[in-house]
Amino acid sequence: MAEYAPLELPDEGRLAENIVHFARALRKAGLRVGPGRVIEAIRAIEAAGFTARGDFYWALHAVFVSRPEERQVFAQVFRLFWRDPRYLEHMMAAMLPAVRGVQEERPAEAGAKRAAEALLDGVARDLPELPADEGEGSEIEIDAALTMSSEERLRTLDFEQMTPAEMAEARRMLARLSLPVPPIASRRTRADPRGAVPDWRATMRAAMRRGGEVTELATRSRRERWPNLVVLCDISGSMSAYSRVVLHFLHAVANRKGAGWAKVHAFTFGTRLTNITRHLAQRDVDAALKAAGAEAQDWEGGTRIGACLHAFNRDWSRRVMGQGAVVLLISDGLDRGDPAALAREMERLHLSAKRVIWVNPLLRWQSFAPKARGIAAMLPHVDSFRAGHSIASLEALAEALGRRDDLGEKTRMLLAIGRR
Repeated sequence: MAEYAPLELPDEGRLAENIVHFARALRKAGLRVGPGRVIEAIRAIEAAGFTARGDFYWALHAVFVSRPEERQVFAQVFRLFWRDPRYLEHMMAAMLPAVRGVQEERPAEAGAKRAAEALLDGVARDLPELPADEGEGSEIEIDAALTMSSEERLRTLDFEQMTPAEMAEARRMLARLSLPVPPIASRRTRADPRGAVPDWRATMRAAMRRGGEVTELATRSRRERWPNLVVLCDISGSMSAYSRVVLHFLHAVANRKGAGWAKVHAFTFGTRLTNITRHLAQRDVDAALKAAGAEAQDWEGGTRIGACLHAFNRDWSRRVMGQGAVVLLISDGLDRGDPAALAREMERLHLSAKRVIWVNPLLRWQSFAPKARGIAAMLPHVDSFRAGHSIASLEALAEALGRRDDLGEKTRMLLAIGRR
């Protein structure tokens, strides 16, 4: 970490009181902070000192941050709270797109909106003043043509722009979703009096027991089998805001009975491949994601998609890709490796699976074009290319799984790079 200038503490150096308020802000932003950690933080600062901003930051970080996904939120709250004695101005600046209702003008940095929302809790926002000539009895006309319910708005809101309360509600909505899959007709058959396939052997055996007289025709029907769902989730820095939500969704899918999947296998990748299938089998979602985060040591790191796919094809493909498995690849495709090697690994993955569905959060932008070399190398080897940045996009994904001919945005993207 770079060197910092000496830290100027606000509020006339009342260190313990400021740390208590800072801990409350962290708790409102979603971190698990209790009184015990506040006491530990005060003791840590007393022991480490606070002459350098870097020492102060990492001392508090060591006490308050216990999970990889909490690092970014902690950094944003720290930046807003300790930046200046008049930190309210900075928080209002971070909240400006949400306050004015024009979020598209300046997308909030990941974690900044959650931090500002926590610090602004209880602070009255400026409301537009009524003209002086309008009294209490004047009527206010409201055009409700373009309004929508809070749940409908939440369905279309980008995961990266959600506040802690919105994210909690989104997770409850995702827990109710499912990824139903149609069964696969097997060549094997079973005895079925209402089947459509004649069973001549059973018919002749029954006739021989009756002196050679055929009284009824025995029939059989095709057996049905259910495929495996194999999920490859990118947890690099550019995907961190989406991968946590998607893993929460996959936990609900893995533990939902009757969805049709024989088994759900989940892998995370950034700079290395990690199998987290056994962690998603836990019933408690918080415990499952905590264990998965502890196993995957490359959260919010770099991206080596080609190398991770090579490791999957070499070590895991034959174990989990049988029975007509469907592969769900969740990544933005931003890879700095060799595009030719990435294309080879994607082709091998495609040949091993019944379907490969690529979910890319970058499709939330209408002007998105597959200009990155990694995206152009991967795109020809997928069956469907879909967005995955909101609840509505995941609902559309669930519907697309039931349509084997669904291509999503693949055709349009291939035309954009001059391929068919």
